[in-house]
Amino acid sequence: MGSYIDANLTRDERIIQQASASWESQWPLFLPGALLIGNGFSEAEGVNFKLFLGGLLICIAALRVLTTELALTNKRVIAKVGFIRRQTVELRLEKIESLMVNQGIFGRMLNYGSVSVTGTGGTKTPIPYISDPASFRMAVNEFLENPSQFD
Repeated sequence: MGSYIDANLTRDERIIQQASASWESQWPLFLPGALLIGNGFSEAEGVNFKLFLGGLLICIAALRVLTTELALTNKRVIAKVGFIRRQTVELRLEKIESLMVNQGIFGRMLNYGSVSVTGTGGTKTPIPYISDPASFRMAVNEFLENPSQFD
């Protein structure tokens, strides 16, 4: 599976900063998945269903992490979420109004959260599960203030 971002770079465009989805952000799916699988092995009744359901939860969590991409390039912010149902965001740097980071209590403890990019015209798109979202926001702000330092 190739990178959406690498495949969609334009001529003379280069990646300044990339962010990836956090495995820790998927604990709400990993935990019940592991419990169902563990419980499925210990009980004779309903083993196949519990193993299937536990495996399904873990596969969904893995797909969320593996199919979430976010990058700052020298021309735009690019993001992709999803595999079958794909959501993409490509916002030129001059159109960015703000970047917001949203972290719940577990996100603060495990250092993951959503990055919301707001563009002119009110376009606001959250990119979920991002590892260390504050660092990505800082990189975007630093690049917007002084793009020549990244040449």
